[in-house]
Amino acid sequence: MWWFWTLWAVVALTHCSAMDRNKDKALKLMKQTPLIDGHNDLPWQIRKQFNNQLSKVDLNTIQTTHTNIPKIKEGHLAAQFWSAYVPCDTQHKDAVRQTLDQIDIIHRMCDAYPESFMFATSSQDIMEAFIQNKTASLIGVEGGHSIDSSLGILRIMYRLGVRYLTLTHSCNTPWVDNWKVDTGTEAPVHNGLSPFGKQVIKEMNRLGMLIDLAHVSEKVMNQVLDLSKAPVIFSHSSAYSLCQHKRNVPDAVLKRVRDKAGIVMVNFYNDYVTCSQTANLSQVADHFDHIKKVAGHTVIGFGSDYDGVRRVPKGLEDVSKFPDLVAELLRRGWNDTEVRGALGENLLRVLKDVERVRDSLTKDQPDDVPIPYEQVENACRTNYGYFPLDNTGHSASQSPLVLALATLLCWFFGGSSYSCRP
Repeated sequence: MWWFWTLWAVVALTHCSAMDRNKDKALKLMKQTPLIDGHNDLPWQIRKQFNNQLSKVDLNTIQTTHTNIPKIKEGHLAAQFWSAYVPCDTQHKDAVRQTLDQIDIIHRMCDAYPESFMFATSSQDIMEAFIQNKTASLIGVEGGHSIDSSLGILRIMYRLGVRYLTLTHSCNTPWVDNWKVDTGTEAPVHNGLSPFGKQVIKEMNRLGMLIDLAHVSEKVMNQVLDLSKAPVIFSHSSAYSLCQHKRNVPDAVLKRVRDKAGIVMVNFYNDYVTCSQTANLSQVADHFDHIKKVAGHTVIGFGSDYDGVRRVPKGLEDVSKFPDLVAELLRRGWNDTEVRGALGENLLRVLKDVERVRDSLTKDQPDDVPIPYEQVENACRTNYGYFPLDNTGHSASQSPLVLALATLLCWFFGGSSYSCRP
């Protein structure tokens, strides 16, 4: 039997040698091309675990998250869209304030760890951070409820550095339907985008803000692909054909993203990888392969969703594991051009195209037509500007008695003057 064990040893050594070669090549490519990840919820974990008290957490040593600075370095993570996320139950309450808190924590992360993070708002910034061996830190706001149906808030967030808006999270807003309407668990409200939703798309094009279609209904995907002058992104979604979850992207839409020169950044959440509670690195790579087969290698990126999901695949336990996934793509025959595209060149191209569209629209004026009041009216909202004031300074459409009644109802259902907050 000595010959059997000898043969087994030779095969094992050959396999390990091939794995090492792929890993070495992956690391070489990652030193040449920035790895850009489309979605990471570390800011939300800082909110959940420390109530945004950054002074109480050390990002060099924290072990209760998928992400810390040593893991980022080991994973060769060159650029990260940090998610400024707040839950849907803030909608119509304090979503804007809560979102501004999350934007603030991302800025403070960069200020507190300048040797590791560089705040970034452009394709040029990403490359500058890469040269400096720092992680370019961009902001994506996850959920249209965060702008409270205000184009003014959208513009302010852009000025604060927000470079993409996910149009919905897991709830409808007053202007766009979310992915749950495709499951039948939530009723459609707008048949996709409302007229104001179309205003939002046009204003995002004018600003140069990436339109993120993760979390939206399929109808919205197609409407935005029709309407947008710029390429779109899916910041953290996978292939529907491999896992039939409505958060994933159908093949027909993948082809339209290709035609629009956009990008789908593959999510690592087990439930979107295998539609089950378990998954592994190879099954994530299957999504990369499928998207490449259907729409080509130019529309693929990484959208891990680390620190925003409960379960991650075996072999992709945290942000340090990115090189192992790149090595797996190389093992499957991906060439250098394809790998560099997925790492970051595809996203850089999309971002540059969005910036070009912005620059072509510099003569366009900001859209200042507000959403119709009846579409956002509730007891926690005032109506200043929608209706003329009478000679007492009150809205002519709402007497002081009506306003007092609304305040009373808000107090009654919540038990305090803060009942309009969650």
